Amino acid sequence: MRDTLRRICELQPTYSSENTPAMQERGRLIRQKLVEEIRALRNPLTRALGPFGHDFHVEGSDGIGRKTELAWVRFCSKEMSPRPTDGFYVVLHFSTDGSGVNIAVGCSSSKFHNGSSIVLPLEELDKRCEWAREIVFEERGRLKSFTDANDFGARAKLPKSFERACALVKKIAYSDIEDGVMEQHLIEAAEMLRSIYAAQRMGRELSPADQAELDMLDITRPASDARKGQGFGLNAKERKAVELRAMDIVEDWLRSHGYKPSNTSATKPYDFEATKDEETLFVEVKGTTSDSADAIAMTHGEVALHRKAKGRTALMIVTSIRLKRDETQPEASGGILETLVRWDIDEWVLEPTSFRVSRGEAT
Repeated sequence: MRDTLRRICELQPTYSSENTPAMQERGRLIRQKLVEEIRALRNPLTRALGPFGHDFHVEGSDGIGRKTELAWVRFCSKEMSPRPTDGFYVVLHFSTDGSGVNIAVGCSSSKFHNGSSIVLPLEELDKRCEWAREIVFEERGRLKSFTDANDFGARAKLPKSFERACALVKKIAYSDIEDGVMEQHLIEAAEMLRSIYAAQRMGRELSPADQAELDMLDITRPASDARKGQGFGLNAKERKAVELRAMDIVEDWLRSHGYKPSNTSATKPYDFEATKDEETLFVEVKGTTSDSADAIAMTHGEVALHRKAKGRTALMIVTSIRLKRDETQPEASGGILETLVRWDIDEWVLEPTSFRVSRGEAT
C-alpha cells in the first residue's frame, strides 16, 4: 500500500480534468490497486467494524467523465452506506499538492427527509459532521488523532463539498506513509465508524418525523431504496419501551409541577389530561431515541386537537432516550424533556407526508 499511496500523491500536482496519461495512471491506482490493497485488510477492518463488518465494502473513484481533483477510495458497511450518496464511511482523499493522504470518517451530502433523499444545505452538512464527532467522543472519550482540518486543497465546488463532508480527519504526510501506520489509522477510523453506525441503528440521527416516515415506507413501499443506508430499525417492543419511558418522564414532570395527570393515551388523541386548580391541560407526549426533534409526526386527530384547544394543550418532547436492546424485554433509560405548555401548533410548519386514500364517491 505504501508505494501505491505515495505514487498517487506524486501524481496529484499533475491533476487535469482531462484523461491524460498521468490521470489514467492515477485512475488505475485508485479504482483497482488501492481498492485491492484495502480489501486485503478485510480481517482487521471487519473486526473493528464489529456487527457492521459482515458486508464490508470497498470502492474507489477518480471522477465520472471528467477527472476530479479529489479522487477517493472508501470502505463501509454496504447496508449502512450502499452508495457514496448515503450514510457514513471511511474515505481516503489525497491532498491536491501531493503532500500526503487524508484518512477521514465522512458522510454523504444527502439525507432522508420527508419520504426521500435530499441534498443537505451546507450548514446542515456541518451539523451532521458535528453530530458524528459528538457520537465518537461520547462513545470513546476522545477523537484519537483524527482532529486535523478537512482542507485538502480542493478548488472546484464538488471536491470542496467532499472536504466539508469529512467529520474526522487524520493527515499523513508523504514521508510518513508506511504500511503499518496506514493500517493502524484505518483500524482507528473503522472503530469510530462503528460507533456512528451503532448510534444510527439506535435511531439517534433522524428526527422523530423522519423515523415515522421510514416506518410508513416499510408498509407502503417495502422494496424502496429510501430506507437503505439510514440504519434505522426499532422493532415494536423497542418503540413501546421508548414510548413508556417518555410517558413516565412527562408524568413525573406534571406531578412535580402541581398537576394531577390522568393517562388517556388509549382512548383520546392526547396522552394525559392534567388538572391544576381550575385548569385542564391536554398533553401530547413524543418520545424518541433521536438526539434532536426539530420535526415530529402527528396524526390528523392530534393536529385537530392542538388547533381546536389552542392555549389548553401541551407538547412534551423527550429526546435522547437510550435503549438496552433485548429481544425479550428491551430497556429504555435517560431522556431529555422539552416542555411546550400552551403550545401554538401554528407557529410550526405543517408538511403533509402521507394521505389516507379510500374508495368512495368523490365530493
